[in-house]
Amino acid sequence: MNTIQNILAISALAMGMAMPVSSFAQAMMDHGKMAMPHASDAMTDGEVKKIDVDNGKVTLKHGEIKNLDMPGMTMVFTVRDKGQLAKLKAGDKVQFVAVQEGGKMVVTDIQPAR
Repeated sequence: MNTIQNILAISALAMGMAMPVSSFAQAMMDHGKMAMPHASDAMTDGEVKKIDVDNGKVTLKHGEIKNLDMPGMTMVFTVRDKGQLAKLKAGDKVQFVAVQEGGKMVVTDIQPAR
């Protein structure tokens, strides 16, 4: 049992030298780059301009997206759940939540405007 403890201790020391804990923790917990929506993410108002169901994309003319610090504009978004596109058509007023994932702007939720 003592041998296993020694091996584990040496492994932990080697990892500590190879990757300082602070940079490891920062890489694992960089909240500024997290893509998951938070409860504080407000829905953004938009208008559907174009739908590409086959590729899971929607073109939206939108207002300011506060959680992404993005001004209003017209742009193409990837939709996480392609099924949400089935209920939309060009000209629909919508509310949506968008996040940044892997360098893409992704709509995580889209609903008809109330």
